[in-house]
Amino acid sequence: MLQVKFNVIIADMKSTCAPIPRLYRQTSRAEATEETARQILAAFSESMREKWFDEVTLEDVAGRAGVNVRTVIRRFGGKDGLLEAFVDDFIPTVAVDRETPPGDVAAAIDRLYHIYETWGDSVIRNLAEEPRHPALKRLLDLGRGRHRAITAATYAPWLDRLPPPDRMRTLDALVAATDVYVWKLARRDMGRSRGEATQIMLTLVRAVLTQASSLA
Repeated sequence: MLQVKFNVIIADMKSTCAPIPRLYRQTSRAEATEETARQILAAFSESMREKWFDEVTLEDVAGRAGVNVRTVIRRFGGKDGLLEAFVDDFIPTVAVDRETPPGDVAAAIDRLYHIYETWGDSVIRNLAEEPRHPALKRLLDLGRGRHRAITAATYAPWLDRLPPPDRMRTLDALVAATDVYVWKLARRDMGRSRGEATQIMLTLVRAVLTQASSLA
């Protein structure tokens, strides 16, 4: 009787424990797959910062990520698929990076300049290529919309006191004053230092806010 019971216990232990190694292997493979995807996306991000979209190739992305082109295609389908995944990751990240308390003008401009210093040249290139590459339109449209929404939230203490027509015109002016082309004009075309360029944008924004205060 004891022998039979012992055998049953062993059988139950085997049947219970056997799936665990398989589950562990499946989890490990899934984690490795996701890590590879993150590496590929990071490589694509690096390429986008450095090159025109025309110049970004799957071979370049694969080489930076340490994988082969087949792996990139299997995970993302191609260059447009990479761009879609990049947009889904990039836009929310930038929104978080730009968060500042409403009304803190200096902090808002400083955060914005940090992003422009990292991504400004890439954005300018993408804007130039937008007519030739419809795939870039989603990235740029989301960027435009998010820039306007964050600008509205940042300067809400001034905007919320204005009647609708004045509010819209003031928001338009603030969006223009903080646009990436203002950064480009100061940093790339005029050759100003980051500190000097930041002051230029601050001057423009404060002028708009002064006008807004007179309308409230």
